[in-house]
Amino acid sequence: MESKSAIDALAALAHEGRLAIFRTLVRAGPDGLAAGRLGQAVSMAGSTLSNNLTVLTRAGLATSTRDGRSIIYTADYGRMTDLLAFLLEDCCEGSPNICTPLGDVIARAMCCPPQVRV
Repeated sequence: MESKSAIDALAALAHEGRLAIFRTLVRAGPDGLAAGRLGQAVSMAGSTLSNNLTVLTRAGLATSTRDGRSIIYTADYGRMTDLLAFLLEDCCEGSPNICTPLGDVIARAMCCPPQVRV
């Protein structure tokens, strides 16, 4: 991942509402959430939700697909992985104790199926 791309993704996440949307989409898993259900999950009005989803989509962190009359939004896990890899690329430099806690976080995340709390 290039620095400019990482900056765009981080800028998109540097907003309380967009971060809440992204985290909810990550928890929803690959099936994603319909826009209305997503708005309910993050307690956000439709127009505000739409604007925030546009920012996340332009940054490559979310994708949308039409399913009948609904638009289903999903987190782009590949892009998320690329961003995390970019942030951790130079981690440790001979001091594994620096990154060991991050490994614990990843291990906890892998043990649990995604669940959405609405």
